[in-house]
Amino acid sequence: MSKQSERHVPVLLQDAIQFLNVRAGSVIADCTLGLAGHAAEIVRRLGPQGRLIGFDRDPEALELAKARLDQVASELGSQAPQITLIGDAFSSIGDHVGPASLDGILADFGVSSLQLDEARRGFSFMADGPLDMRQDTRSGPTAAQVVNEANERELADLIYEYGDERRSRRIARAIVRGRPIATTGQLSRIVASAAPAMKQDKIHPATRTFQALRIYVNRELDEIRTLLEAAPSLLKPSGRLVVISFHSLEDRIAKDILREYAHKGIVELLTKKPVTASEEETDRNPRSRSAKLRAAEKQGTGNREQGTGSQQRPTL
Repeated sequence: MSKQSERHVPVLLQDAIQFLNVRAGSVIADCTLGLAGHAAEIVRRLGPQGRLIGFDRDPEALELAKARLDQVASELGSQAPQITLIGDAFSSIGDHVGPASLDGILADFGVSSLQLDEARRGFSFMADGPLDMRQDTRSGPTAAQVVNEANERELADLIYEYGDERRSRRIARAIVRGRPIATTGQLSRIVASAAPAMKQDKIHPATRTFQALRIYVNRELDEIRTLLEAAPSLLKPSGRLVVISFHSLEDRIAKDILREYAHKGIVELLTKKPVTASEEETDRNPRSRSAKLRAAEKQGTGNREQGTGSQQRPTL
């Protein structure tokens, strides 16, 4: 197992497992495998009749997740479930599984530990590296292309919209003047110089700009909307949807869509307010401090207590 997998701490693990209601014979989709922290625990509970379908568009993360899940499956032996891993964005879930075929869907939005901790991936200003930020390194524009090719107004708008950065115009002006920009360290210094931290700030002055670029480069909010719009049709009656968000833009989308579904009688909300990490967990894993979990159960006929052996299987 890789060093990254060994030190990876899945956020709100027990809460996610509880709300997913994972049981032997279930078919569960983990839409954000990352380093398989949640998926490994799910696999241990599925039994030989169960199935995990995992998605990650990051080829490196998928490879590491596969290694970890292979080890868990080896430990389980004949009790291991079927495991199918898909190297694609989770917005494509409807292309890979059939209607009413899943007992549970889990999505842990945001950036994985692997991406944040590796300077060469360009997600963090904490260590200097190439300004990339792509979760799928095989395609799409890099963050460097965006900051070097977008005009000042476009940069200001995306930093404000996706980073909730009030000083976006000042930052965009400084970025344009500082071009060309090739590294995370260079961008961080430009932003910090244009919009230095104020006394009340608890975060680095470049945090919101980096968040905005990451969301923009990876089309993260569009991905989330597409997944949540597809989820009800893919779940079996009484199937569970569990999502974990890390900033207000993600959580607002999840909250609004789930409330709309509940109003229409499509789902029952299992969390009236988002579940957050305990003090013990935040002490152990500081990244869990901003995590919010929401869960819902699809309404309709059907009794999961009778087992899933005769129910419809995913089409892959």
